[in-house]
Amino acid sequence: MKKLNGFVLLLAMISFTCVAQEREKHNEAHEGNSRHIPAHGPAPTRAHPRPASDNHAFDDEPGHPNVPHVHADGKWVGHESGRDDPHFRMDHPWEHGHFRGGFGPRHIFRIEGGGPSRFWFGGFYFSVAPADIGFCRDWVWEGDEVVIYDDPDHVGWYLAYNVRLGTYVHVLYVG
Repeated sequence: MKKLNGFVLLLAMISFTCVAQEREKHNEAHEGNSRHIPAHGPAPTRAHPRPASDNHAFDDEPGHPNVPHVHADGKWVGHESGRDDPHFRMDHPWEHGHFRGGFGPRHIFRIEGGGPSRFWFGGFYFSVAPADIGFCRDWVWEGDEVVIYDDPDHVGWYLAYNVRLGTYVHVLYVG
């Protein structure tokens, strides 16, 4: 009887390990290659900002996406244009109020629906900046996880970081 119990226990452990490995593979496939969440948003641009350009290449290293993204060391690629970037100038910043849902890696939100022009989670609504709409075409608007950061250079804007892709876009809080 002891041998049978030991055999059943061994079988259960092997089954559990196989199921856990399959679940991990499924999660990796669903989440893509990136699960890194930056500890903080980008530093303010100080000296010699990159001139605003509609033709900027973001694929700074082989295998990196050609959209704004964040390196594992915390470097925010594509956030170098500084305060004077005309793409992110606003006549009435904060006209819909300030986002108060939480910032940074301790506050991960799952997008509940919408699209670039208006998406939401937890009763908070956002809109992607017109200049950045092309950078979020791979986002899943019903399920991707995002983290919100303050934008230190562009008054009125936030940065929405897509956890699955490791990319980000400028977003406007709309209520």
